[in-house]
Amino acid sequence: MGTIREDFVAFINKGNLVQLAVAFVMGVAFSALVTALVADIFTPVIGIAGKFDFAAWHTTINGSTIMQGAFLNALISFVTVAVVVFFVIALPYQRWTERQAKKKAAAAPTTRACPECLSQIPLAAKRCSFCTSVVVPVASPAPAAAGST
Repeated sequence: MGTIREDFVAFINKGNLVQLAVAFVMGVAFSALVTALVADIFTPVIGIAGKFDFAAWHTTINGSTIMQGAFLNALISFVTVAVVVFFVIALPYQRWTERQAKKKAAAAPTTRACPECLSQIPLAAKRCSFCTSVVVPVASPAPAAAGST
């Protein structure tokens, strides 16, 4: 174990922490961009139809101001960010993991259970390496053609 300074430097220099910090900063910047897009472009365009300014839409009750327009801008920003994150990150990742799972499921087995001790042994084994029982070898299946799905 090193000094506190060395431990702190090692902690900061870990790849995952730096990547997380970069992702966080990019997320904040993206959120600010979407908020500006919604507040400065989307809601004014929506307001054109009714000649209505969302940013100025508010209600005052007993001296308290309720900013419905600001809330609507934030709601539209949230939905926009959620849709973009879903279609750009979540959906492609989900499809990729499904393809990886199919590839793993399609792979031919290379081991089998020993009939005596139920340990996993290679298909071509003549004797179990765990219990030393004599077993009948099984022919290995032919490898799948490259590029097939």
